[in-house]
Amino acid sequence: MAAQKAVPARRAPAKNKPLRGELMSADCPSRDVLKHVTSRWGVLLLVVLMGGTHRFSDLRRTVGGVSEKMLAQTLKWLEADGFVARKSYDTVPPHVEYRLTPLGEQVGARVATLATWIEDSLPEILSAQRQFEASAQAEPADRKRPWQL
Repeated sequence: MAAQKAVPARRAPAKNKPLRGELMSADCPSRDVLKHVTSRWGVLLLVVLMGGTHRFSDLRRTVGGVSEKMLAQTLKWLEADGFVARKSYDTVPPHVEYRLTPLGEQVGARVATLATWIEDSLPEILSAQRQFEASAQAEPADRKRPWQL
């Protein structure tokens, strides 16, 4: 008779500790957080805020191409997720500053690493894109990829 392996008992999560996210589940709230962090403006704002506290106008000047609306919306998302702290001063004109929270510093470091890798690897990425485009153009019309139709 073969010896049976003991299966460790599964621990129930602590009552006050939230469950870990399930990113692959369609209804998991972690997907919204991922969308906020990895959006074009989310990544760029986190990278800029890694450098310290900034006013709204500083962020708008630093992040080229972002509209006031998208900047305000993205900052609101990042603040709601606990990554950005907003401090408003009661002055005329209004003075508002944004900085990363400790949680924001953690996620900022991770996206900054990704952004640096993209910048460092850009020549290879652009070359791959050109090769892909050239091979896609050379394919017969009946073999085109769905996005080329």
